[in-house]
Amino acid sequence: QAPPRSSTPLTRSLLNAGAPVVTELRCQCLQTVQGIHLKNIQNVKVTSPGPHCAQTEVIATLKNGQEACLNPEAPLVKKIIHKMLNK
Repeated sequence: QAPPRSSTPLTRSLLNAGAPVVTELRCQCLQTVQGIHLKNIQNVKVTSPGPHCAQTEVIATLKNGQEACLNPEAPLVKKIIHKMLNK
């Protein structure tokens, strides 16, 4: 039997539990790109799997302001993340 549902909104229950506030309850990356040159990347954000999305997501912010989802399994992307972490 499932536990009784709380009338507390999800964000409030997450706040009470000390968990980070989840703003999107879905994956942000529906498609990934394979080839982005490191010199075009300004920042990289890696999101671990969680309740919002079952997969690791790598979102690169480009120097022109656009965002691109990268394939976290691609060797080039792993190399980019490694370089960005070592800066």
